[in-house]
Amino acid sequence: MRIIPVIDILNSVVVRGVAGQRSEYRPVESGICDSAEPLAVANAFRNKFGLSTVYIADLDAIQNGEPNFETYETLKTDGFELLIDSGLRNAFDAEALLMAGASKVIAGLETWPSLATLEMMLHNIGPERVIFSLDLKNGQSIRKLGDVMSDDPIDIGCAVIECGVRELIVLDLASVGVASGPTTLEICQELKDFARKLKLITGGGVRSSADLATLREAGIDGALVASALHDGSITPGDLPA
Repeated sequence: MRIIPVIDILNSVVVRGVAGQRSEYRPVESGICDSAEPLAVANAFRNKFGLSTVYIADLDAIQNGEPNFETYETLKTDGFELLIDSGLRNAFDAEALLMAGASKVIAGLETWPSLATLEMMLHNIGPERVIFSLDLKNGQSIRKLGDVMSDDPIDIGCAVIECGVRELIVLDLASVGVASGPTTLEICQELKDFARKLKLITGGGVRSSADLATLREAGIDGALVASALHDGSITPGDLPA
């Protein structure tokens, strides 16, 4: 199982995400880095934990339509593999994101419009470069896709898998940064049962090596982690070999 550190960017600096309450996000105060600059934080993850793949949640782009392209390019140039959620709404913007340095683009339920546009993006850039993020809050879908009648997370997840998605994130924003423990396991298991070959990443609430072990035993392929890395709750020795 991969550990994927998260970098939330707001006003071009790294902030600490807490329960999805973005108006309350403040520049990160980290035990492994004395700066909130994205490159400094990414280097801290790499130098301390050996992690060079990072998930970027670009809140400037998601909320205001202002992607931090320069930051992406800087991180890519420094050797990082970038999984970027910049609030994508169409396939054209996905291609621009790849040109700016993304290894994979994330189509998040929060902003992505429909299955039809998802199918178009999968065709245009290839399913190996797309991750769909099933964005939840307290276990419920943040919104529906425009051409999927149901707002049930399982129904949406199955629909995007049938559309051609091979890699999926299940992210519960209410659990982010609050040390709740993973809350998405039931949904993850149902999606794994539906599509055995699905690559599945989850995020929200991961707080300890015990949580990592629980996710690994459940067959999860990757875990998004931030707060537990910054505050030392997860140490280099806790990471899977």
